[in-house]
Amino acid sequence: MTVKIAVVYYSSTGTIHQLATALGAGASEAGADVRVLRVPELAPRAAIDANPAWAAYVDDIAPTVPEATLEDLRWADGYAFGTPTRFGTPAAQLKQFIDTTGGLWAKGVFVDKPVTSFTSAINTHGGQEATILSLNNVFYHWGSLIVPPGFTDDAVYGGGGNPYGTSHGTGMDGTPPTDGVLAAARYQGARLATITARLASGTPTG
Repeated sequence: MTVKIAVVYYSSTGTIHQLATALGAGASEAGADVRVLRVPELAPRAAIDANPAWAAYVDDIAPTVPEATLEDLRWADGYAFGTPTRFGTPAAQLKQFIDTTGGLWAKGVFVDKPVTSFTSAINTHGGQEATILSLNNVFYHWGSLIVPPGFTDDAVYGGGGNPYGTSHGTGMDGTPPTDGVLAAARYQGARLATITARLASGTPTG
């Protein structure tokens, strides 16, 4: 059966956008019907314009990506959430969207649905794992099934070896994700789609 995957993300300068696109491609290649969706920007225009890379993403790339809605979450059989780290926690833009999901949560929409997450930061130890673990707190409340990449494929090692979820350290110069990191994101998406399909069909995952 064809499962439906929603990749929901927030990106400021485009790094998470690139990871989301790669993860969605991996899920699609594994046979899933995929929607790659961004959450709305909340920052004031003055702050955006102060960073040329942020302004370029908001003006040129973000408008090409549909905005996520609660209906997209209702539609999906599995989820991937992406965000840059903000002091070891998700960006406010993604958190604001998550905070609107209470009605779906109350109806059990998220129960037993697989979910995974990914992130980026300037520094390698800039809170990437903490951000993913912070997102996991949401998924525990939802009753979702967390699907980390783990150390289950060489692609994870090639992307920096983060078993929690694909992550990228941009450095102060905003270095884009390497081919290895993008391959890790594609693998994570494929793994999410595969596990979602197995659960939907009743096929053992072991």
